[in-house]
Amino acid sequence: MMPTGFAGVEAQLWLWMLAMIRPGAAFVAAPVFGSPQVPLQLRLIVALAVGIPATAMVSFPMPDAGVISVEGFALILGEVLAGLAMGFAVQIGMAAALLAGETIGNAMGLGFSSMVDPQSGQSSPALGQFLSILGTFLFLSIGGHLALAALVFESYVALPPGEAWLGAASIKGLVDFGGIVFAAGVAIALPVAFAIVLVQVVMGMLSRSAPAMNLFAVGLPAALLAGLILLAIATPVIADAILAAIQSGIEMAGRIAHGG
Repeated sequence: MMPTGFAGVEAQLWLWMLAMIRPGAAFVAAPVFGSPQVPLQLRLIVALAVGIPATAMVSFPMPDAGVISVEGFALILGEVLAGLAMGFAVQIGMAAALLAGETIGNAMGLGFSSMVDPQSGQSSPALGQFLSILGTFLFLSIGGHLALAALVFESYVALPPGEAWLGAASIKGLVDFGGIVFAAGVAIALPVAFAIVLVQVVMGMLSRSAPAMNLFAVGLPAALLAGLILLAIATPVIADAILAAIQSGIEMAGRIAHGG
């Protein structure tokens, strides 16, 4: 027979597990937190630190049949979807940097060079990695990780456990936001990429006027050198555009957290 002092331990453990689900799902989908380099134990500790006070400030009924039931499964599913939506919104904002880097890299002729993405563990162009790392620094510099944790905490007021189902407006807004950020990534890369395309057009005209010239021996270094110079000049503007995309992602996560 379980001692009287431990009678509520099981219920408390189930409550803690439920408190970890929404923050944990948000951190898995979000940048920085979702990186494979972040230990799983650290994610669990941070999720528990955010989830326990958040669930303590709202009252919600636990399923009568327990968490291991149909009602409990629906409760857990709602928590997972709410957390993933908030984290994914921030991740979409960060993706604008990677998209811009891939576009510029392909225009420079660096599409063949790839590195391992520390965020996802997948291979991606080296220039995309440069802008992705720049975006990570900007995300941390504006306190984006703290803002995400605060949004997850605030989401329990508008979306308490058991009522955390996203509406059609929230889902549509998240999908539309993905298209907007895709356009933002192309707009970030457009000045540098367009200038490199002009360099390649000039090299094509030179190859037509001087057929004996080796286009691959001259055109690739010229496009690469022009791209590096233009990238160095445009980096402050690119950083501002990436920062705006990240802030848009945080704002979208805030709308989801507040039930908008």
